[in-house]
Amino acid sequence: MNINIFFLTISAGLLMIFVGFKPLDIKEQEFVDVPLFKLVSFTLHEFDNKGLVTLMKGSQGIRYKDRYKVLDIDYTDNSKEYIANMRADEGLYKDIDDSVDLKGNVFYNREDGLIFQTDEATYSKKTHIAKTKAEYVMYRGLNKATGTKLVYNNKSNQIKSKNITINYKLKEKK
Repeated sequence: MNINIFFLTISAGLLMIFVGFKPLDIKEQEFVDVPLFKLVSFTLHEFDNKGLVTLMKGSQGIRYKDRYKVLDIDYTDNSKEYIANMRADEGLYKDIDDSVDLKGNVFYNREDGLIFQTDEATYSKKTHIAKTKAEYVMYRGLNKATGTKLVYNNKSNQIKSKNITINYKLKEKK
């Protein structure tokens, strides 16, 4: 075989590879919000020098850099005089402002007997304020209140509401 034919065959093969095959086009992707880890059936405790401050349970949780996304959340705040417990179908606990956004069958229960139920609520651990813009039902003993907006300050015991209807049971004298 002639050396010229050999090099011509190699060159033709390389030219066909160069024309026929395109290099792999790899696109760079930037992931902004990547979960750090996933939790299943967990309990999270937060302590300070006085003892237990926060207790959070859930059936499933995803930890991101600055927040937890939790299913079947059960959140208890023990940082003030009264213990406040909140439960919901879904919750988002944000580390930045120590707040919890609750969605779906929200149930708020305070140690002194105050209860309210709604579809969505936000609780700030720093300000100790629970808010909802949705319709709610609140109970304290036999008393019942319904309305469309609620701002409740757990620290000062002040309640603000709109479109409120209250059924208040008076005590009878004996």
